[in-house]
Amino acid sequence: MDKMIGKKLDERYRLEELIGTGGMAIVYKATDLTENRLVAVKILREECRNNEELVRRFKNESKAISVLDHPNIVKVYDVSVNGPQPYIVMEYIDGITLKEYMEYRAQPLTFKETLHFVTQVLAALQHAHEKGIVHRDIKPQNIMLQADSSIKVMDFGIARFSRSENQTMTDKAIGSVHYISPEQAKGDVTDAKSDIYSLGVMMYEMLSGQLPFESDSPVSVAIKQIADIPTPLRELNPAVPEALAAITARAMAKEPRERYASAQAMLQDIEEFKRNPSVKFEYQHLTDAEPTRYVDKVVNKTATGKQTEKRRPAAKKNSRTPRKKHLVLPILAGMAAAFLIGASILVFLIFKYEGNGIFSQHPDVELPNFVGLTMKEIKSKYPDIKFSFNTEEAYNTQYASGVVCDQYPRAQTASDPKLVKDNARITLTISRGIEIVAMPKLEGMTRAEAQDTCKRMGLIPTFKFVTVAQGQPSGIVSSTEPAFGEQVEANTDKSNVVVYISQEEVDRSVKVPDVTGMVSVLDAQKALSEKRLYVQVASEEYSDTVPSGAIISQDPAADTVAKWNDIVNVVVSKGVEKRTRYFKIAVDKTNEGGTYTLISESGPQEWLPTPGEASEYVWTVTSTGTGTVTLEKPDGDTVEVNVDFGAGGEETFDFGVFGGNYEEPKPDSESETDDD
Repeated sequence: MDKMIGKKLDERYRLEELIGTGGMAIVYKATDLTENRLVAVKILREECRNNEELVRRFKNESKAISVLDHPNIVKVYDVSVNGPQPYIVMEYIDGITLKEYMEYRAQPLTFKETLHFVTQVLAALQHAHEKGIVHRDIKPQNIMLQADSSIKVMDFGIARFSRSENQTMTDKAIGSVHYISPEQAKGDVTDAKSDIYSLGVMMYEMLSGQLPFESDSPVSVAIKQIADIPTPLRELNPAVPEALAAITARAMAKEPRERYASAQAMLQDIEEFKRNPSVKFEYQHLTDAEPTRYVDKVVNKTATGKQTEKRRPAAKKNSRTPRKKHLVLPILAGMAAAFLIGASILVFLIFKYEGNGIFSQHPDVELPNFVGLTMKEIKSKYPDIKFSFNTEEAYNTQYASGVVCDQYPRAQTASDPKLVKDNARITLTISRGIEIVAMPKLEGMTRAEAQDTCKRMGLIPTFKFVTVAQGQPSGIVSSTEPAFGEQVEANTDKSNVVVYISQEEVDRSVKVPDVTGMVSVLDAQKALSEKRLYVQVASEEYSDTVPSGAIISQDPAADTVAKWNDIVNVVVSKGVEKRTRYFKIAVDKTNEGGTYTLISESGPQEWLPTPGEASEYVWTVTSTGTGTVTLEKPDGDTVEVNVDFGAGGEETFDFGVFGGNYEEPKPDSESETDDD
């Protein structure tokens, strides 16, 4: 059994069961003795505690998840990273991983199932990215699936704050190689778009039933991530809608700038697909700063008003169209002329206006970093700048209103000394600051409707229940904090709102089950949880009749009445108490040496006295119950003593004095007979 099972961390978290192991940490199911709830405790492996890099990653995870609060992210309750045994206490999720579910299905998921999971992951990623945290290890093994089909993203073990450490990685690509982005595989700069790529790989796997890149070695897979193009999704599974395949392909674009700019942007395309499954996306000429363009099917209206797809009429058999044949050559000639004229105009415009064009005579210059500056500060800091700027606005929680929060192309870095033409066109995203929204009217909605409304508005709901009399509406929103119409920040750590759900008053009385004699606290907890009660260890005591770990007594007693969530205190047996007994022996000056051996349940204990010297020795034996202790002398004779280790107090047994010529004294009658 794992040596940690049964131990307590900081006298609060008792480890009950091993539930998972990883490269740098071990996860246990545990009981929070203060809050009376089950939790998951992630402990840094002992062999990793002297590794500065692994300790740093573990601290990164604790720092990352401590600022996250989202229904699709595993909650963190407590963190201890500076002690001798670093650990993180998290929400205990009773479920399976999404990978296990996919393996159980053993076939591609339906696109509805896929979208159900992906939209929840995107919501979690949007929250994390807004907090400045990039997960960097998104994969189905790190996503827990609960019984209600909701998911929880976990394991931020290699997460980092997106603006820390100059946004660069070490020379080692970190993450699961089948899901990492090309820039991760190369060890380049990573940002939120790396998570978008990993999620795209997950979508590909769910919809096709296989990973996009497989090989015999991790290095080969990493190379494929960088250079290879996966088999088109619809070739593997023609049932995948064309628009959904396009969304997956854009998420998996090799170049970060060609992927979705954010998780929210990807969610918007998914919502558009849900509204119109036949929508077509124009991705060919988009950058990450441009919104998606949607193209509907070309349709005709019939005389009845119904829409039908425009189709070319089928040619009649044996029909002749000599006039059309005569028109083919003039039409082609006209098209060629139009193409040449258009190409000439395009070349002229590129030559004249395009700052980055191949015909440009403008010199190459370094591209500054404008992020964090206002337009006024840019003009003041770079008075001679010749760049032309396109500007767009977006809400941003990290930059004040009017400050540049993003730019394209990106500024050069030490590892990427980027050069552009001195008259290049630069797109700047100007922060609109924190988005302020009015609290929506949720009263009368169901919990699911309220949660959906809050999510759309960037609010994080916490649901609480209020009791109403029988006959009153139950299961709907009765009130909110803040109230309808009040202003609240969206998509920040101040976006938490409280939503009260009405529920009918019910009888919460239960009879306390009898848990005395049960062999473990876990068995007692299981029996009590079925009655919505909790167990708490009040004390541990020795018992001569109850085995170690079993329940000696409980309070309240069995069959008494309690309320839901009440605590039942139990006394746990420490088993039979061991007691110590002492066994004394002495030898006189006549002893000729030789070994004296004391034999007990604890095993043999030996003493070798010095020949010709008087001395004494005391043996110590600790045991339980009643038993026989035997003294074996050098000549092979034995002396036995019956000992009760269960009696209270200390006791010493004295075997007396022995010598080399020691003999038992003879009776007086025998002596007289000898004299006669």
